[in-house]
Amino acid sequence: MTTVVLKQATIHDSSSKHNQSTKDIKIENGVITEIADSIATNDSDIVVKHDDLHVSQGWMDSSVSMGEPGFEDRETISNGLDVAAKSGFTAIALQPNSYPVIDNQAQIKFVQGKAKGKATNLYPIGALTKNSEGNDLAELFDMQNAGAIAFGDYNKALENANIQKIALQYVQDFDGLVVSFCQDANVKGKGIVNEGVISTQLGLKGIPTLAEELHIARNLYLLEYTGGKLHIPTISTSKSIALIKEAKAKSLQVTCSVSVHHLVLNDEVLQGFDSRYKVCPPLRDEATRKALIEAVLDGTIDCITSDHNPIDIEHKKLEFDLAKDGTIGLESAFGALQTILPTDVIIDKLTATKTIFGIEKSSIEIGNQADLSLFTTKGNWTFSKENIISKSKNSAFLGQNMLGKALGAVNNGQLIMNN
Repeated sequence: MTTVVLKQATIHDSSSKHNQSTKDIKIENGVITEIADSIATNDSDIVVKHDDLHVSQGWMDSSVSMGEPGFEDRETISNGLDVAAKSGFTAIALQPNSYPVIDNQAQIKFVQGKAKGKATNLYPIGALTKNSEGNDLAELFDMQNAGAIAFGDYNKALENANIQKIALQYVQDFDGLVVSFCQDANVKGKGIVNEGVISTQLGLKGIPTLAEELHIARNLYLLEYTGGKLHIPTISTSKSIALIKEAKAKSLQVTCSVSVHHLVLNDEVLQGFDSRYKVCPPLRDEATRKALIEAVLDGTIDCITSDHNPIDIEHKKLEFDLAKDGTIGLESAFGALQTILPTDVIIDKLTATKTIFGIEKSSIEIGNQADLSLFTTKGNWTFSKENIISKSKNSAFLGQNMLGKALGAVNNGQLIMNN
């Protein structure tokens, strides 16, 4: 890519002097070289013109699963990164839940190698414990040196409190970040959906909110004892919000995320026993959904993730209690969020991820690298199978109303557009 000119793009970047202005933006060899009211173009330039074109700093998703290595039938790293770019994301944090699990520096280097030359940057999260089995710490220091940005076992809570304590102490020597999914397996039992009115009506075993809250309380107590940095992904209950708010008031270094589907959907969608809505943690009731939105707005929740988790049809299109947890979410993330949150709040929560994981941001100014997400904010539409570009089609957002669209991304000297 040589020269790209974005025509009449509204800029959303609170760190830029051009914030909230509508400008032409010229990008040469991956660097922003001009921002002006109007920029003349040549025949050789790639010109991006679009009604209601908006641009922000590049978004980062804090929780993306791919499958590769081992589960390439679900998703490959190459196609998954193309999906991310077309969905507006210039960076993703890759979960370690492949086969083999990403728990050593060789695996970190493998996935990094697969991501070379892509518009979307891939940042691996190394497994916290060997094989994500929760028994012994993995090679954390070696993985960080190889490029891991954090350590956590995807959707597996660490039952052993002492290992959690040691991990929080150990990573402080190299400024590491522990990611701790919180759900007490014993309290969860054989539960598969949120415990409440809907689970009772449908006769499905419920997971009490206590399963999440007990683990969060324990991990925050350990963090207070050890110091260090902790990230709690995909929180889903009102008490979890209160616990994290209290910890932040004590100046503990804790951050948290919420998934798009927990902000947009509630457990009433389970009425048809559709396994696309079987996710971990489970979808909660409407009052909790509203509380999560409020926690995004008041800053208790630091970032939003698609929690993109492709599952092949053989493991997803089954009886509800047999189906695997997970939904894809990259393609639907921005359009779904626009139906419930102001645009600038969404951008703030999709770019804050970089700060949490220690990744440099690039503001929209002349001379800076072009790391940009392109989108529109207007236009109602319905998400359908035609909008899915992932290999797996297990989207909880099929049939959902959307507002505005992610158009693509500019990063690493590349322009990738959706359609």
